[in-house]
Amino acid sequence: MRVPFLATLFILPLAMLGQSRQEIHCKHFFKGYPFGTPASNDLIIRDIYAMSNNDETKFADWVAYRLTMHEVEGDLEVERNWRADPWLADEETLEPSPDDYKDASGKLDVDRGHQAPLASFKGSRYASQSNLLSNITPQKKELNQGPWKNLEEDVRNLVRTGKTVHVMTGPLYGRTMEPLPNADENHKVPSGYWKVVIMITDTDSFEHAAFIMDQNSGRKDKVLSKVVTIDEVEKQSGLDLLWELPDAEENTVESNKNSAWVSTWVN
Repeated sequence: MRVPFLATLFILPLAMLGQSRQEIHCKHFFKGYPFGTPASNDLIIRDIYAMSNNDETKFADWVAYRLTMHEVEGDLEVERNWRADPWLADEETLEPSPDDYKDASGKLDVDRGHQAPLASFKGSRYASQSNLLSNITPQKKELNQGPWKNLEEDVRNLVRTGKTVHVMTGPLYGRTMEPLPNADENHKVPSGYWKVVIMITDTDSFEHAAFIMDQNSGRKDKVLSKVVTIDEVEKQSGLDLLWELPDAEENTVESNKNSAWVSTWVN
């Protein structure tokens, strides 16, 4: 089944798609969408990102987005006006009314952390889509305002060199975390996060990098200390990435940290 990318919003329940590897054509995907989410997940494709929302955790299992100078460079000012995702039922996502994040900052020391970051879309009129709560997770302040933020800025600097960059990111659930104190929906707070960065170098080639950051990462932790292989991301997330590559190339790419390239743009 071929599902073309549309500029307008649309939603596809993955249960309808089944668990076969469907051909889903979308500007945000690079060599395939992250495969392996539960059949009950909802696949949502928007102007600035695509995501797979998990009905049980109430958070996206992955968010994928493509960045160019068009998205990154601009002076658009967008307030952090948190909204429930209009394409999800109330029981499938957290909500701002009543505020499921109330008192979370003080009691759990967490921020509302973007998966597709607001700051990466200052050139897009669709930037406000990043404030939907389906794109948000409870992220420890030290992580969100430290190495995670630094990595997001490093990615934007890559784009500013004139390159197109694809990002895939999502939560990890390696251990049980304390839930949000006032959320009226059952949910599951992530214990960490992963991010895969792909920079297009020309028509037939690309560079890659992968990162895993624990929720308890320190504000001053170096991003370079979080570099892993894509194989490790797949192992911890249960997802299959870049599966449209030929098997031999996929195996080579995913087993290689690509440290020499990563160290040229990450601190």
